[in-house]
Amino acid sequence: MAKRNLTIQLDEATIRHARVVAAHRGMSLSGLVAQQLTELAEADERYERARGVALGALAEAVAGGAPAWRREELYEL
Repeated sequence: MAKRNLTIQLDEATIRHARVVAAHRGMSLSGLVAQQLTELAEADERYERARGVALGALAEAVAGGAPAWRREELYEL
């Protein structure tokens, strides 16, 4: 996949701390930012898929979650 540059502005303390974190992980600051943004985007996609499944299940539920049987059907009178 082709890569493009992204310019962001952060305060000096955040940049310093991020450089330390990147160094501890053996990666560049650019690599760290790219990894974190990729993970964030993937997590958002997983959430949206799960939300869609949950909303679909709710929409298919019978009478808003009420039982699909009647009491009379469970017991012989």
